[in-house]
Amino acid sequence: MSRIASPPPPAHRPRTRPHPRSRAAAFAGGALLAATALTVGSLAGTASAQADGAAKAAAKVDNPYAGAKVYVNPEWSANAAAEPGGSKVSNQPTGIWLDRIAAINGASGKMGLRAHLDRALSQSGGSPTVVQLVIYDLPGRDCSALASNGELGPTEIDKYKTQFIDPIASILGESKYANSNLRIVTTVELDSLPNLVTNTSGSATATPQCDTMKANGNYVKGVGYALNKLGSVGNVYNYVDAGHHGWIGWDSNFNPTAQIIKQAATAEGSTVDKVSGIIVNTANYSALKENNFTINDTVNGTTVRQSKWVDWNRYVDELSFAQGFRQELVNVGFPSNIGALIDTSRNGWGGSARPSGPGATSDVDTYVNGGRYDRRIHIGNWCNQSGAGLGERPKASPAAGIDAYVWMKPPGESDGASSQVPNDEGKGFDRMCDPTYTGNARNGYNMSGALANAPLSGHWFSAQFQELLRNAYPAL
Repeated sequence: MSRIASPPPPAHRPRTRPHPRSRAAAFAGGALLAATALTVGSLAGTASAQADGAAKAAAKVDNPYAGAKVYVNPEWSANAAAEPGGSKVSNQPTGIWLDRIAAINGASGKMGLRAHLDRALSQSGGSPTVVQLVIYDLPGRDCSALASNGELGPTEIDKYKTQFIDPIASILGESKYANSNLRIVTTVELDSLPNLVTNTSGSATATPQCDTMKANGNYVKGVGYALNKLGSVGNVYNYVDAGHHGWIGWDSNFNPTAQIIKQAATAEGSTVDKVSGIIVNTANYSALKENNFTINDTVNGTTVRQSKWVDWNRYVDELSFAQGFRQELVNVGFPSNIGALIDTSRNGWGGSARPSGPGATSDVDTYVNGGRYDRRIHIGNWCNQSGAGLGERPKASPAAGIDAYVWMKPPGESDGASSQVPNDEGKGFDRMCDPTYTGNARNGYNMSGALANAPLSGHWFSAQFQELLRNAYPAL
């Protein structure tokens, strides 16, 4: 049965982190390709460097996480270890967020890109090592959420190219890194392309800023440019953000999002071959696997899809969505061996509130609400969610089509401030981060479910980290 009304409110989410992927070869039982060592010159934008990058790209392994270490960010690790109980997870790998131009060289006393790459080389001990980067500074960034607005205005596409992407590509292309045992995973521009499908005119959740970004084409151009420039470096693996099941899982959003990702992947000189895969649930809270109900269940003759929580969605969790959307990208023209990453940093939903079995079968809503692990008030809630816990630890090749479970969003880093905080980081105040907010069309006019006293997005939030530890599943 298809939804006959306008598309349901998409869940918009915050930001950050990853791990491995198992490609179509996993379905066929094929072996992973062996990495071949090639030398490549500095990525100075010359034709020869581009040719070297293309040649080396052909020798990429199928899944960068397979058989590799993953870089542990010492800055996040120190924050985690300083918390009571934090040493249990402080050795986990997390994503490095390049969310403004200043972050490339290091801002506010934090390590820059070269410093992270040098530390990764030191950690590697000569073994293949994945470094996870979040590329996140599009013009007019995050057009439906103020907490993660960026520094560049809607028309500053040239500045994005020359002052953000070009310097990153240049550093990654330096011989020291391009010819090393590092495998650079780039997760490209979260919250961008799906917004052009769900939050533009024709949808109840449309915003003027998203309409602007769809009209000027700068999301598509920016993502295409990033994929092309970064993908020309031989040891870079690009993963494009694909939202999550509670945003894209409806029939009205599923194929259109695949189509716009393909449009971006073939813009600005890029090709689909420069996309290693997708990442889903980045910095969000959607459960990895709902075991107490399925999309095919019925209660007294009523399908689970008709429940208020599922609301005619085709998916109920991230694993099934990631596998299904990966296949949809293959269907629209991407290589059959693309993979998927799932951010499991905050979707564990453990603790005493975790249901031990299915809900009562008195009616479909009681059944779903009583059994679902995801305890959010509404699936559209995305900011510093109360009751959340750490999810599956980062792991390579955990399921068919999945390259890795990753912690792209570093646990303990805020999604946005609970109230207005003046700052020089381009970050606004979004009411979805205010625990007193009664909601909007994107969360069905429900309470936000956000924790109180949260700092700016990306800043350390001790209370949230402690809650994530308490509610971890699997438990620590």
